[in-house]
Amino acid sequence: MDFDQLITFLEVARQGSFSRAGEKVFRSQSAVSAQIRQLEQEYGDRLLDRSGKTVKLTPAGQIFYEYAERLRNLRDESLTAVADHSRTPRGTLRVGANEATCLYVLPEVFAEYCRRYPLVQISIYRNFSYKIMEKLENGQVEVGVLTLPVQSPSLKIQAIFRDKLMLMVSPKNPLAKHKVVAVSEIIKQPLLIPKTGHTRRLLDKLFRPYSAELHVRMELPSIGMIKSFVAADLGVSLISASFARDEVEAGRVKLIDLEDAQLYRELGLAYRRDRTLSVASTAFIAQLRQLAAQMKKGDISAQA
Repeated sequence: MDFDQLITFLEVARQGSFSRAGEKVFRSQSAVSAQIRQLEQEYGDRLLDRSGKTVKLTPAGQIFYEYAERLRNLRDESLTAVADHSRTPRGTLRVGANEATCLYVLPEVFAEYCRRYPLVQISIYRNFSYKIMEKLENGQVEVGVLTLPVQSPSLKIQAIFRDKLMLMVSPKNPLAKHKVVAVSEIIKQPLLIPKTGHTRRLLDKLFRPYSAELHVRMELPSIGMIKSFVAADLGVSLISASFARDEVEAGRVKLIDLEDAQLYRELGLAYRRDRTLSVASTAFIAQLRQLAAQMKKGDISAQA
């Protein structure tokens, strides 16, 4: 077995198709099939079931898949270790974060990081925090930026950002003239709320005593949509202050403090306790902490 066969097998298992896997590894479908046959001959068992257009792992294939993932991760670690020998950040930086963090926190970090360390290739895994924790624990992601609180005995987690949730309204909304607003006033407005996530859980708890009076106009799948619809005066929402910074500066929305509640979204760095970080990851963490310190000095309610 060589690593090309292993990578091809992993891709076929993920894609459920020889042709789509071939596109990913830049090989013809016949070449992919030949590599899988060689693997099956070497292991003396069928690894993939081919039924019509779908391809699925056999019981033997499921066992081999776990080992193949570990072998690939070990190879990546060895490449990183050799790259680190020079102590100059290079190789691949594997970072996990949710969509909001990727959109509103990490771009500035990555811009400065790429300027300083152009030899590093960045791979971003975007998903919910619990999925990122799984990738951290199995070694597929080296550094995660997670919404707190989270717990994992195998991970070291350090708080780095603390962002206040504020009421977001259109400048046309009557509440826009207020500096602070009570929750009892907010519930009189049509609400635009996220479908899932940390902010949704906070809002569900905040508004629970007022459930009979709530007017939820829309449940939306993205922060970008919520901001656009609030700016169009379709309703009000609660949002992490840093997520609406550009819209506030442009005058499209206004942020207002809550009079009788203090809500925060806190982010933390996470990485495996039992592994030495690569130079690329160590440099990224330093860059992230530097931005956190700058945000703390500003007026974005962030805390390192």
